[in-house]
Amino acid sequence: MRTHTGEKPFRCGECSRQFSVLGNLKRHMRVHAGEKPYRCEECDRQFSRFGHLKSHMRTHTGEKPYRCEECSKQFSELTSLKIHMRTHTGEKPYRCDKCSMQFRVLSVLKRHMRTHTGEKPYRCEECGEQFSYLGLLKSHMWTHTGEKPYRCEECSKQFSEPSSLKIHMRTHTGEKPYRCDKCSMQFHVLSVLKRHMRTHTGEKPYRCEECGEQFRYLGLLKSHIRTHTGEKPYKCEKCSKQFSELGGLKRHMRTHTGEKPCAMNVADSSVC
Repeated sequence: MRTHTGEKPFRCGECSRQFSVLGNLKRHMRVHAGEKPYRCEECDRQFSRFGHLKSHMRTHTGEKPYRCEECSKQFSELTSLKIHMRTHTGEKPYRCDKCSMQFRVLSVLKRHMRTHTGEKPYRCEECGEQFSYLGLLKSHMWTHTGEKPYRCEECSKQFSEPSSLKIHMRTHTGEKPYRCDKCSMQFHVLSVLKRHMRTHTGEKPYRCEECGEQFRYLGLLKSHIRTHTGEKPYKCEKCSKQFSELGGLKRHMRTHTGEKPCAMNVADSSVC
């Protein structure tokens, strides 16, 4: 009847959490005592609850008894199926109290909160740089090791991050999921859409400290700075003539190759 009345007469003396059934309190107390009476016979890992052991055993057997009725995807745990179902229903029950963003999974909300608190609990042992997410630290570590474990099956190009491979794949599929709501142009990468939006807003966030001129893209500012420094980092391998911009070198190379210029898609050009 306590499930109907909401009565929870059994209180934990450690953390004051309350339970409707004495057995649930006893199981909960193992969290404080560190007691883990259930052992996996395959790998000797131990658990405080029998249900946790049963779920763990499926990692060895490969059993996935919980099936999504919408898309037939299968899961080893009921909680994983429940979370997955939110991708179909659109439900996002976890709301950030700082910016009102909503999330399907509590752990994602907790990670998101670090964007507000500035917490960076993951530190690189090589250089001391800190990160808010473990995944960012792992990706960063490959800058030290040079490892690129993610390979494109189309062209064999390799990447250090799965997100970079995902973006690269769009060059093969032609997918452009990011659309400008002002002119309907589409882009492979969100960051390129954001840069494009400056053509509509007129925003020029990059300022030259020498003369005060402002630019929409960092790449344009860098090129402009060379008009002050006289730097010409791009050298022709044929005649050693030097240029302040890569575009200038490319145009010059046509005098050697005889190639005729072709139209360039400005939206996809890497100007920044």
